[in-house]
Amino acid sequence: MLKNLYIAAAEADSGKSLVMMGIMSILSRHVKRLGFFRPIVQLENNHDHDIDLVSKRMKIPFQHDEMFGLTSSKALDLLQENNMDDLLTTILNKYKKLEANCDFVVVEGTDFTGSLKPFEFDFNTRLANNLGAPVLTVVNGHGKSVTDIADITQMIKAVLAREKCNYVGMFVNRANNKDIDAIWEMLVKFKTNDEIVFIIPELDVLQKLTIRQISKALNAEKIYGDDDVFDYDVNDFKVAAMGIGQILKYTGSGCLVITPGDRSDVLITLFMSLLSENHEKIAGILLSGGINPDPEVMRLINGVKKLPVAILKVDTDTFATAMNVNNIKALLTPDNERRMAMALGHFETNVDGKKLIEKIALTPAGVVTPIMFEYQLYERAGSKRKHIVLPEGLDDRILRASEILLRRDVVDLTLLGNEEEILKKADSLHLKLNGINIIDPYDNDLINDYAATYFKLRKHKGITKEEAHEIMYDVSYLGTMMVFKGHADGMVSGAAHTTQHTIRPAFEFIKTKPGFSIVSSSFLMLFEDKVLVYGDCAFNPNPNSEELADIAISSAQTALSFGIEPRIAMLSYSTGTSGKGEEVEKVRKATEIARSRRPDLKIEGPIQYDAAIDATVASQKMPNSDVAGKATVFIFPDLNTGNNTYKAVQRSSGAIAVGPVSQGLNKPVNDLSRGCLVKDIVSTVLITAIQAQET
Repeated sequence: MLKNLYIAAAEADSGKSLVMMGIMSILSRHVKRLGFFRPIVQLENNHDHDIDLVSKRMKIPFQHDEMFGLTSSKALDLLQENNMDDLLTTILNKYKKLEANCDFVVVEGTDFTGSLKPFEFDFNTRLANNLGAPVLTVVNGHGKSVTDIADITQMIKAVLAREKCNYVGMFVNRANNKDIDAIWEMLVKFKTNDEIVFIIPELDVLQKLTIRQISKALNAEKIYGDDDVFDYDVNDFKVAAMGIGQILKYTGSGCLVITPGDRSDVLITLFMSLLSENHEKIAGILLSGGINPDPEVMRLINGVKKLPVAILKVDTDTFATAMNVNNIKALLTPDNERRMAMALGHFETNVDGKKLIEKIALTPAGVVTPIMFEYQLYERAGSKRKHIVLPEGLDDRILRASEILLRRDVVDLTLLGNEEEILKKADSLHLKLNGINIIDPYDNDLINDYAATYFKLRKHKGITKEEAHEIMYDVSYLGTMMVFKGHADGMVSGAAHTTQHTIRPAFEFIKTKPGFSIVSSSFLMLFEDKVLVYGDCAFNPNPNSEELADIAISSAQTALSFGIEPRIAMLSYSTGTSGKGEEVEKVRKATEIARSRRPDLKIEGPIQYDAAIDATVASQKMPNSDVAGKATVFIFPDLNTGNNTYKAVQRSSGAIAVGPVSQGLNKPVNDLSRGCLVKDIVSTVLITAIQAQET
């Protein structure tokens, strides 16, 4: 079993960061204490970009200066003094301190900058040997022929053999799509039996800058724009020095326009282009010369709210500003979830994670961290693809989440709403929704069949055919009917609708599973090293004993669906037989009912929370219990207790609460909070897809 891995690039601009993040994301699903180390770094503002990227994205619990050996300037000083031994010893000592606190360490080699560049690959092989790390190499395929890549491959293998490195395999990154087959043939020809090789094709969008990267690199001042627009891709940039007509002619979708700050005519024209349906949407405006726009023009602009554009200002002149933008390199950043989804989705499409894990021969960690759980959701959802309908097709967050899910390629999606309006909204947000299905509630071939079905199901309630037809225009009813009819496998809604509006149609005709009397909910509580299930903290104010037993059994099924062994604690203010009272008796009876219905489940109750979760308390209060001290499913006696407890635990412990997850329905329909974030929508869609796999 390997304990570390050294990622070394053969040259600059290889996309090593993408490979590193892809490997880290795969390892994070299997390793609890995952470390990251860079032998030599070139610091900018006392920080290394890739260390910051990994720390924030992967939640690596180490300080920045613990994750590198030396700065490039210090390394160069030692090399000029012919003091290689001190250089290697310093790096090794810092690495060993980190390694002592990790189960596995990914080491990322140097960046091919500055004076070390001519002999950098050879130098990385020496570093890898000193750290006792097997080497995985990254070859830059951008702009190279198959012959060029073959020559580099042979050179790399010769150096590795000469240095007697433990060689794991090779990535050919940024490969030309038309050469993929030929590159494979070449790699297979030279491949040894125990070597792993992967090819990652060029993905143009990963080489594009974002408004945020430009703003940060130029230390620009924000004049206009909300936070979302800073993640827009910049397809190209143009200097606006011509007349208005020519400027409009040459500024297309995703363009960054550079213009002096006193060109009010350009500023107003570009704002008009954003309001027009006859012009492609630019990504941003960069004002040069340190000149603020005319105050009256700014007053006019600030009166237009939420236009999808950023206006930035820099002090440099127009020519220098254009040159500065041109010299910025595109980077993966932890705050751009959209770009990260694109990158990881692209990596996972082209890299067999199982082969990588088999090569490293990792032993599973035996714990589940929040990051592990997040990736398990993607893996589980993608293992048996399902179709989820999202009724709120015009909500910005729904559209952003949809793009992320499409990029990760794990579910099929249908949006409800007017197709032209949805696509126009997506375009204004610079989103790509290729492959998504859109159904217009007022213009589709399903409405008559759906209305007839609804009338048949609800005519006993006095619904007329006309009313049934009218109800099917409601997106919540239309989406739920899609699930009922099998045209979708699940539904997620609630970003713009109340819980009642979202869930009511499911109560009417999806209905509960056989043997269940109640629809309930649970939260998946993601702690540092485990995932627990809390139910019911969202739906039922005061369940009786029968209903509480239903909630317990449903929550156990939810736990099983997400790989959690259910050990169910029926919570009360009393443990065992010590307490009396109506509320305790309700829980005691619920425990008996649940045990009689599901004798295969481990259920304990009534039990207090501390006895359920703390082994020391459990040894005193319930020493012979299979649940006490190690419960994974916590059933609260009422909504007041459950809702307050999950929020208190969430805020005091830093746990992540995912949910509520609906339980007990024949088919999955899940509700979002109206204050939900894009990542909440993504998680809920993945959970719904996994639930659909169980039906």
